[in-house]
Amino acid sequence: MSVPMPQKLDLNPDAIQIHNFFVTPVASIVHPHAEPLNAQLREVIAQRMDVDPGTAHSNQGGWQSTSDFTTWGGEAAQALLAFAESLANQLTAVHSAEHGLIEPTFEWKHNAWVNVNLPGDYNDLHGHPGAYWSGVYWVDDGGRQADPAVGGDLEFPDPRGMVPSVYNPDLRMRIEGCLTAGYSTTVAPATGTFIMFPSWLMHSVRRYNGTRPRISIAFNFGV
Repeated sequence: MSVPMPQKLDLNPDAIQIHNFFVTPVASIVHPHAEPLNAQLREVIAQRMDVDPGTAHSNQGGWQSTSDFTTWGGEAAQALLAFAESLANQLTAVHSAEHGLIEPTFEWKHNAWVNVNLPGDYNDLHGHPGAYWSGVYWVDDGGRQADPAVGGDLEFPDPRGMVPSVYNPDLRMRIEGCLTAGYSTTVAPATGTFIMFPSWLMHSVRRYNGTRPRISIAFNFGV
């Protein structure tokens, strides 16, 4: 004799196993000596802006340096580069046929440039082809941490596309880390913070509305 099955079950949420396949990492770390480092960086960047008209790539307005920042940025640039390389090493493994995954021992190839945004400036959506990791360090967040209206947030659209939001814009995946699936995720700038992400991950900078220069330094790392 068959036993009637209940039409509705109350599931125990703790019994559900979630496997986060195809995770896209975005790492962040605060520089332990950000205040003195940023003072030096502001000085050397201001000196460079006096003699260099800058270039234009994804930036809409503002000033962007050439990609040889670590050449002309002096000791402060070298200190920040060393910090960034250490972060890249911590996030990277090398596959060895003999030993499996091992720590990297090679020297990273890199380039780096400065972005200075003034009120109304922003950066178009773009990626960084030809690199493995990309990073951003905020010398000055322009006041964003104190006032969200300042803007200038870093925005990452979902690299898998907009399929979930196109299917039904009212639906969300009620899973940790998945609420923005099909949409975009933003990171608020924070002075003294370095973030690193895969270079293929498309990103943009939203319009900056602050009253003082918003200063950031971008890095690419490859092999």
